[in-house]
Amino acid sequence: MHKLIEEIVERAKANRQRIVLPEGTEERTLKAANQILTDGVADLILIGDPAEIEACAKEWGLGNIHKATIIDPENNPKAEEYAQLLCELRKKKGMTIEEARKLAKDPLYLGCLMIKNGDADGQLAGARNTTGNVLRPALQIIKTTPGITCVSGAMLMLTHAPEYGKNGVLVCGDVAVTPMPDANQLGEIAVCTAQTAAAVAGIDPKVALLSFSTKGSAKHEVVDKVVAALAHAKELAPDLAIDGELQADAALVPSVGSSKAPGSPIAGQANVLVFPNLEVGNIAYKLVQRLGHAEAVGPILQGIARPVNDLSRGCSIEDVYCMIAITANQAIASK
Repeated sequence: MHKLIEEIVERAKANRQRIVLPEGTEERTLKAANQILTDGVADLILIGDPAEIEACAKEWGLGNIHKATIIDPENNPKAEEYAQLLCELRKKKGMTIEEARKLAKDPLYLGCLMIKNGDADGQLAGARNTTGNVLRPALQIIKTTPGITCVSGAMLMLTHAPEYGKNGVLVCGDVAVTPMPDANQLGEIAVCTAQTAAAVAGIDPKVALLSFSTKGSAKHEVVDKVVAALAHAKELAPDLAIDGELQADAALVPSVGSSKAPGSPIAGQANVLVFPNLEVGNIAYKLVQRLGHAEAVGPILQGIARPVNDLSRGCSIEDVYCMIAITANQAIASK
């Protein structure tokens, strides 16, 4: 296990959070949950048929699943309370109480309602469900963080280049959600990615807004967007250490940064990299992962008022374990 992941796990252990797992009968989720409970990383809430969860735990030899709180969505004593909450939240969209009662039995909606009601601190799903299905109830119920209009995804890049970032650790965004952010959204993504870097990676963020231009070396409307994003990020977070537009080498390499952007507080020292759009971000992190043999951890969803994270449907047990710990760290920071 990478040293940073060990630190994330230890922080979670020291301040245990209540994390909801709506896919309570999914094999990898249950096996990771058993290890989380064994290690004391978080307090878990499993949503699913209690008899089925018990049968799965017995079949797979998961002796500590009984330490989790198990919620049966079909027989939930708080079902009406949650339905009323959902109906109130969505009444302007025309939701009826009958629709709300039905949705309150959907594990993904139920988990988000528990968070909204103060009965849980974060949620992790996606081993069985699509990103859209995971995000929809989160945006309808928990909504975005005040001042933030878009959800984005950050990736922890654990590289073999200790001279860059924080001993080779860099945080990159957006790599997962918003395809073509406008200038204000890009500024929001920068601020959210910095917050993720601090909350999850323990990094004092130094944020570079990346482009193919450094400080006016090229003229184009997409460069103008990055410059405008910088101004908006500074409005949202006046104390944040951030600069742009910077080319990637100017952001990371001290000699290049001092040459291309003299006087910049970030050039050559960046540990948080913000890409101008999703296409660039997704391609860049996967190239670093494959060609540079870096470990990519995430995506970590950001911009939601309380932590809700989305797994890849191809995730491993280790991925689920790690993302539970990360969700717990976000929950600690959100308080």
